[in-house]
Amino acid sequence: MSTVTRSAAPGLGARLRGSRLLWPVLALVALIAANAVANPSFLSLRMQDGALYGSLVDILKNGAPTLLIALGMTLVIATRGIDLSVGAVVAIAAAVACTSIAGADDPGSLGAALTGMGLALALCLVLGLWNGFLVSILGIQPIIATLVLMTAGRGIAMLVTDGQIITVNNDPFREVGAGFLLLPVSIIIAVAALVVVALVTRRTALGLLIESVGINPEASRLAGLRARTIIWTVYVFAALCAGVAGLMISSNVSAADANNAGLWIEMDAILAVVIGGSSLAGGRYSLAGTLIGALIIQTLTTTVYSMGIAPEVTLVFKALVVIAVCLLQAPKVREALGRRRSGARASGSPTGTGATGDSVSADTTDPTDTTQPDAVAPGTQTTTPTDADSTAGDADAKQKVAQS
Repeated sequence: MSTVTRSAAPGLGARLRGSRLLWPVLALVALIAANAVANPSFLSLRMQDGALYGSLVDILKNGAPTLLIALGMTLVIATRGIDLSVGAVVAIAAAVACTSIAGADDPGSLGAALTGMGLALALCLVLGLWNGFLVSILGIQPIIATLVLMTAGRGIAMLVTDGQIITVNNDPFREVGAGFLLLPVSIIIAVAALVVVALVTRRTALGLLIESVGINPEASRLAGLRARTIIWTVYVFAALCAGVAGLMISSNVSAADANNAGLWIEMDAILAVVIGGSSLAGGRYSLAGTLIGALIIQTLTTTVYSMGIAPEVTLVFKALVVIAVCLLQAPKVREALGRRRSGARASGSPTGTGATGDSVSADTTDPTDTTQPDAVAPGTQTTTPTDADSTAGDADAKQKVAQS
């Protein structure tokens, strides 16, 4: 007799319950369902002039800048950092692009649009290098290093625009944020960026290197990894994402407002990363979770606006949703829920074996086994010790000890 332990493979339900994306997905589905109940046309889509319109398309379009910034923020947070300056970088990119286009000899030309966007992205690259220099080279805490540009960035944008709202009339520039290729161009740009980042980080060693730096930067450096270069790179990428988002926002309204462009968008990006299940302690991150988090943030904003609630209250609703989702993702809460489910399952299941994967005692002797004992040479006598023989041997030993 021997004991055989069989562990059943976890079913689909168990895998879903163990996934960190379960609660964010349920929250997103609940928001969409609530909107569909309140407004039956919420899920409807229509074609007009070769473009797709509808509430869901609007959510994706308006959430594209947040998703872009959240992608960069995800990699920054994965390296145990944070970037509070992305909102200011959005304002700077919008200000530089619109000011350059408005001051061109032909403000409506494609060349003016390309020049303005090129200058904006080049400046964003410099700003990302600055943040990376402060964090990776000088060793300043990320929250302090990026807070410098967060406070000074809008002042820079105000200097670029002379404190005015710069308006432009440039059709090629407008295509970035308001154009359509069946879907809004901004959605296509955001999805393309997500796919590229996913391929680069999951199909190459870069993703593993980023996680290693986030888990233990010093150990990564001692292991031969260029931790400083990796940290520098993610801050540059985050700034470029913010720059592209700034171009989307400004081209959508054909104007640059240094005071309001990208205001608090850094908070939305951080919330999207947190809701998506990425760890603020660095290391583990989820691009799919970031996508879902960005959609939750934008869907919640759209819901509040459609309900006629003051925009200022949106932050309160966002805070409530974030608290709920984060509590459901907290390890202690998840353990408590797991214990309750296990207790309920144990009390409702009959004792014995089944699909639960409990240990099973079974006789492993094959009844069809016809194997004979080892062969014995002819004339050789085999003896098998018995209990009686053992008892007799013990008695003889005791008698010899007594005689001695």
